[in-house]
Amino acid sequence: MTVRVAPGRWPLLGHTLALVRRPAPFTAGLREHGDVVKVLLGPLHTYFLTNPEIIHRVLVTNGSSFGSGIMFRKFRPYAGNGLALSDGPFHRRQRKLMLPAFDQRHLRRYAEGWVRATTALAESWQPGEVRQIDADMQALAMTNVGEALFGSELGEEAIREARRSIPLIIQLGMYRVLSPGFAEKLPFNRRFDQAIVRMKAVVRDLMASRDADTDCGDLLSTLLLARDAETGERMTREQVHDEVMTLLTAGTETTALMLAWACHELGRNPAMAERVQAELDQVLGGRPVSFDDLPALVYTRQVVSEVLRKYALWILMRRAEQEIDLGPVALRPGDEVMFSPLAMHTDPRYWDHPDVFDPDRWATARVRSLPPGVFIPFGNGIRQCVGHLFARAEVAIGLATIFARWRLEPAGPVRVRYTTIAYPRGMPMTVRPRD
Repeated sequence: MTVRVAPGRWPLLGHTLALVRRPAPFTAGLREHGDVVKVLLGPLHTYFLTNPEIIHRVLVTNGSSFGSGIMFRKFRPYAGNGLALSDGPFHRRQRKLMLPAFDQRHLRRYAEGWVRATTALAESWQPGEVRQIDADMQALAMTNVGEALFGSELGEEAIREARRSIPLIIQLGMYRVLSPGFAEKLPFNRRFDQAIVRMKAVVRDLMASRDADTDCGDLLSTLLLARDAETGERMTREQVHDEVMTLLTAGTETTALMLAWACHELGRNPAMAERVQAELDQVLGGRPVSFDDLPALVYTRQVVSEVLRKYALWILMRRAEQEIDLGPVALRPGDEVMFSPLAMHTDPRYWDHPDVFDPDRWATARVRSLPPGVFIPFGNGIRQCVGHLFARAEVAIGLATIFARWRLEPAGPVRVRYTTIAYPRGMPMTVRPRD
């Protein structure tokens, strides 16, 4: 079967300009050209997947036949060989060593810190004040991850550096991935390199005084003390450093954006906010939320799921490690495949009114019967984000703490820019006491 080439390619650049200029519309439109469409990143030929069944085969059914893909491999010289970037037996070993840090016992402990940090933020707001909610949520997510990792908030200097560098790493990193090799000396690539150097220095400083044999009850201690069940070996300091870099990068910006978009949607849909608050009143009765309350916060968790659907990651990539037949295309070792969680999450073939924010869709039979591969906010299979439960719980607890006290009203338009995910260009909201 012949695989069509996506329209709009340029000499030398391929589809890079289309991916950068119109990322979400371009990838969403590829479904019109087949289940598999050829997309060129400069001279690199990739296969873009628009069929959820094929995506599920890549992620789950044949997941062991695929590596992390060029998107992540290009990060490796800068961010190290953390879980999101590693492959093969090393990746499987690291995943086993890290999973205990995200079990319910640890999540329950992290949640106590999230409640304290979110309460402190909510108590600092004043009635009638206009807040840049995206900035507030970024600061909150940094505090939450820092406390989970290191047992207390990151030092002020480290927080300032992380707030400056992590958004650059995530946003400019996508341009780095999509750029042909000859573009690596462009100014945005130099800014990316400088941000990586600064964040590595922050992580090294934070780890320098930590005793590897002391359990401080935080995520870093869990990583330092973890032992391979077969060999009894621990991670090296370098490996722990790389995992901390990965967690700081992956666990702050995306969660901050989830919180911000949830506040935005509840702010412009007061009836939804009132349903969240009624649920909080019924379940909590005025006391602070805890991790054990989350199963009872059904509608609040539906809001989180709807944010994950509507504001999903734009693109992910995998690399074939062996020959594999996907139906429309037979892959050879080294072939790159791409797919868009965002495009899947807004595909009208599977979602009613996909552009509408509707938490109630998560209580319907149609959503419960979605085919595998349609809803993949954290990926799936052996490379599913190890912190997916961490992120969901953190966002739900953040919303429960904020909306138990406040109403939020949009105070101006919010423009959206896509890199790896939807970024608001400012999100002003007015803080109002609950009625």
